[in-house]
Amino acid sequence: MASINFANAQFDENNSIYLTTELNLGNYIGLDLNLNYVYKDKFSFYIGYTGNLRHAKSQPKDLTSPFSGIWVSDLDSPYDQFENYQIGLGKIYDLNENGTIRINLSIGIGYTTIREPENWQTNYNVLLSDNYTWNYKKRNTVSLIINPKIEFPFTKFYGLTISPMVQLNTDRIYYGIGIGQMIGLLKTRKN
Repeated sequence: MASINFANAQFDENNSIYLTTELNLGNYIGLDLNLNYVYKDKFSFYIGYTGNLRHAKSQPKDLTSPFSGIWVSDLDSPYDQFENYQIGLGKIYDLNENGTIRINLSIGIGYTTIREPENWQTNYNVLLSDNYTWNYKKRNTVSLIINPKIEFPFTKFYGLTISPMVQLNTDRIYYGIGIGQMIGLLKTRKN
């Protein structure tokens, strides 16, 4: 039993593991979800997912829905979709002495899927449907992800984040800022 407590104490002294969830606002809007691992409050590793949407740039200006003017019609609208499965590394710098403000400079790569509506066709049967039909074009690419985070680990188990993000690839660029929370083992014990 003593060896289990000793191993747990050693893990707490050198390792942090926590989940971040963020709302992204930029040229798309969406969510960012990451599992983060930090070694000795200095080096970070993350694996995660980002999903973003925006109104379709190719959408005809006269697109209408039988529910136009009602909030529900936005749910049925065609969207440009940009999603990413990502992995990255970072370096952490404390911005104050007690470690409640820090910057996590991270960079990574992502497997990106882009879906956009195309092939707009006039729909003459508009009684219960939009006045256009469309298909989604899907393509995959690899993205470079630059995502420095300002982290506020207020307690050992909870904090907030603010994070500018840029995702670069040959098809599309995402840029925006995320605002979110951190939950888990955020800070190791200071000696």
